[in-house]
Amino acid sequence: MTRTQARAVRIGVPVLAATTQGAVLVAVGLLITHPPAGWWDPGERGSVAWLAAHRTPALTAASDWLSALAFTPAVVTVTALAAVALLVGRRWRGAALLSGAVALQAALFVTAAHLVDRARPDVVRLDGALPTSSFPSGHVGAATALYGGLGLLLLRPGHGWRRVVCALLWAVPVLVAASRLYRGMHHPTDVVAGALNGAAALWVVSRTLPARQRHRTGPVAPVGGSVALVYNPVSVDDALLQRLNAVVTAHGHHPPRLLPGSAEDSGRAAAERAVAGGAGLVAACGGDGTVTACADALAGTNAALAVVPCGTGNLLARNLGLPADPADALAAALGGHARRIDLMRAEGDGLPARAAATMAGMGLDAAVMASTHQGLKRRLGWPAYLVGAIRHLSDRQFALTVRVDGGPPVRRHVRMAVVGNVGTLQGGVRLLPGAVPDDGLLDLVLVQPQGLRGWGAALVGLVTGTHRPGPAAPLEHFRGHRIELTADRARPRECDGDPVGDGRVLALSVRPDALLVRLPGTARDTSLEGAGTARTQEERETA
Repeated sequence: MTRTQARAVRIGVPVLAATTQGAVLVAVGLLITHPPAGWWDPGERGSVAWLAAHRTPALTAASDWLSALAFTPAVVTVTALAAVALLVGRRWRGAALLSGAVALQAALFVTAAHLVDRARPDVVRLDGALPTSSFPSGHVGAATALYGGLGLLLLRPGHGWRRVVCALLWAVPVLVAASRLYRGMHHPTDVVAGALNGAAALWVVSRTLPARQRHRTGPVAPVGGSVALVYNPVSVDDALLQRLNAVVTAHGHHPPRLLPGSAEDSGRAAAERAVAGGAGLVAACGGDGTVTACADALAGTNAALAVVPCGTGNLLARNLGLPADPADALAAALGGHARRIDLMRAEGDGLPARAAATMAGMGLDAAVMASTHQGLKRRLGWPAYLVGAIRHLSDRQFALTVRVDGGPPVRRHVRMAVVGNVGTLQGGVRLLPGAVPDDGLLDLVLVQPQGLRGWGAALVGLVTGTHRPGPAAPLEHFRGHRIELTADRARPRECDGDPVGDGRVLALSVRPDALLVRLPGTARDTSLEGAGTARTQEERETA
């Protein structure tokens, strides 16, 4: 694909998506206002009338204030102020996301309102007669695009206060929707359509914007030697290989050596051949299994690893701050710097010693990994694991003994135990808030909620990144150089998302500074600390 064709695709796809969004919005509105015979009646009139009959002065005042948050003057003002603040902070992409999403949803709202022309509910309306029709709700659409977008921009791994503010911002569209129903200005389907319009506008604009580039404050570290691409033939096709080849040559290198990995070793042998052939950079193109196999082959050498996420979880890529797009990730690695991180050594009964780069666990997480179908993962990506999780939520707790650095045994009853070299899961969830991939330590979390209340506390802890300490806590943490888990009987186990067979024992040891990886930006502006406490070299040596 030429550069002109790529640009046309980048522009054409979002335009098509926006057009489709508008067409679907209008079609749904016409279907609601002109339903075919036998159409399901959601009973909207009764719900709006019930709210109107139960108004109180306090609720009316609250609804007036909430509606004001999404009136046009407020939306324009907040959008402008936020955009200016983002531009001052050199976050032009965030400014473009907010402004574009608000503008797009507004354009589609006006178009749909004109074409559908739905009458407002037949109750006393507290805002009088507005110039637009009822479908969709412009207030809810604007609130979703603006406050939902602000929440997305604030959401970053490892910042508990950001998650709280993000949750409050995401609650605004919900509260605005409730206020519009209470004030008699919309039917329920109007506010739902408005929310979907705002959310879709955010997605379309985010896909339109080019990939985020990290700010550089120093010279780019060159790549020594040749470049080799070790790839998983199942997840990497010829078209993607061509894109990756173009990225390598665009950075001034000779065309890379292309080495397909085998199903038997996930690419380890191919990575070893690349290093033996003089490769200074091996790009692991696949999922976490391919990445770990290549990392194990490169451990202890001067060859660097570039993580090119082409799998389902891509945990290491996420925790290293790499873009989700494979070509963008490779470009960021080639234009970045090299840095050493730790690896893990995993072993146990019936489990030969093997490397792990991200997380290894026993119990619920391993059962979910084992029961999630490969085809479903290819179709849905990481959300496929949620389907598997639902099947195992009723699994009972099991007795587990934990030893950290050969210390006294700690006995608990848990749903699962996860040892991590990194701490962030999909969606920015911090399972291990203190895990840092270059601190010379491993982190362990025991997930042991008791009943629905315990699960709720565990979910709050995961969302906010603040976990309550103590043996009775739903999430209990440990840290050390070697962590041994011994279950009462054979339990499911996994390493880097791959099931490794049931067993009673899973032991993890840290391999400090074992792997040289390429990261975006420069050493001066890239941090791997996440939510963990920064450690000096002296602290690492004495840890």
